[in-house]
Amino acid sequence: MIIKVLIADDHRLFRDGLKRILAETADIVVVGEATDGPDALEKMRRGGWDVALLDVNMPGMNGLEVLKRVMNDDAKRQVLMLSTYHEDEYAIRTIRAGASAYLTKNSPTDLLISVIRRLANGGKYIDAKLAEKLLFDLGPTSTISLHSTLSDRELDVLKLIAVGISLTEISQKLALSAKTVSTYRARILEKMNMQNNAQLVRYVAEHKLLE
Repeated sequence: MIIKVLIADDHRLFRDGLKRILAETADIVVVGEATDGPDALEKMRRGGWDVALLDVNMPGMNGLEVLKRVMNDDAKRQVLMLSTYHEDEYAIRTIRAGASAYLTKNSPTDLLISVIRRLANGGKYIDAKLAEKLLFDLGPTSTISLHSTLSDRELDVLKLIAVGISLTEISQKLALSAKTVSTYRARILEKMNMQNNAQLVRYVAEHKLLE
């Protein structure tokens, strides 16, 4: 069985690196590439692949948004989310959104290939530590962090606020109107029961959301 892989990542060097790695396997072939969110959504919907390697952060539309839209089309899609983020929060969000696996971009090559093969056979891959956290979070006595109540886009805005980017710059970066970004900020403050940006910055630092 030849496993057909679609790579969606906005960094050409990373895509080229993945292609070189996968070219060394006899049963995996790269059948397509996408360079941003809308491109990834179009090519994933077009089909012709078995496993998609989808970057969490991409311009135009982030990987989580792409994932959710694709899952609405066909819940049987096998998607491996790739990210530079190590924190469990991102992994949990992607798994809950329908991803079959989540790996950081510095994962060992043999693990990447093994996970691709597992997904191609209809399986899933969840790190043992992450699986434990998922079970804990689903428990009746679990404590939900404030930022866990935010939508994916609200979390993006929160992090950009935390690094000192103005609302105008955020609107340009996320391709949103300034009014929409202001609305997101208001929702974030309300959901997290905070009054100003300084409190948001402190929260992000304390919870190491930017690492």
